[in-house]
Amino acid sequence: MLTAIGWLDPGVVERWRRGQIDCIESAVQTSLPRILEALTLLQSWAAERGLSPTQADYVARTPQRQTLRFSRSGDPAIEARYRTRWVSPELPEKKRERLIAEASRAPELVVVRPLENAWTCHRCGGSGDFLMMENPGPVCLRCMDLDHLEFLPAGDALLSRRVKAKSTTFAIVVRFSRSRRRYERQGLLVEPQVLSDVQRELGAQRRGDPAG
Repeated sequence: MLTAIGWLDPGVVERWRRGQIDCIESAVQTSLPRILEALTLLQSWAAERGLSPTQADYVARTPQRQTLRFSRSGDPAIEARYRTRWVSPELPEKKRERLIAEASRAPELVVVRPLENAWTCHRCGGSGDFLMMENPGPVCLRCMDLDHLEFLPAGDALLSRRVKAKSTTFAIVVRFSRSRRRYERQGLLVEPQVLSDVQRELGAQRRGDPAG
């Protein structure tokens, strides 16, 4: 809602989801009383239409999956107001359950493939082909306990989809495009054994091997 009415930049939301911003209230481009007024109006609007409140979980797009904070105070009652989502009771039960589950699903990890390797991990002083961002700066995959993953370039949609579905841990790899001024997907970081198993399965299927 705050993004839709222009009080909150989408880029700020993404940084918040990556754990780089302490709380949403510190980044909203209006005063705290106006934010609370907007939440009150939303609640009144939803109640008038008979919408049902549900609580959504918000966790960071980091391996630690820490709970994200909305308010400066961290007051549970205020946090609950931000986390409330409104669902129409007229929706079929299965669709309502699916919407609630999707709202609470942990976001996928995102790893950056830098344009240049001239960067330094703020934790260990190392570097590498990939990084993740924290408040103090970039972090290498070793410090994030993701250095065991293998890069799977984009291109084979079926392979990527199956490996992603079977991997306990995976991350989306993006790279900034100077010409388009946005991050674009480059592939996945996946578990090597899972990648090997899926490649073998698909190879057998494509050869028409009944044993595959």
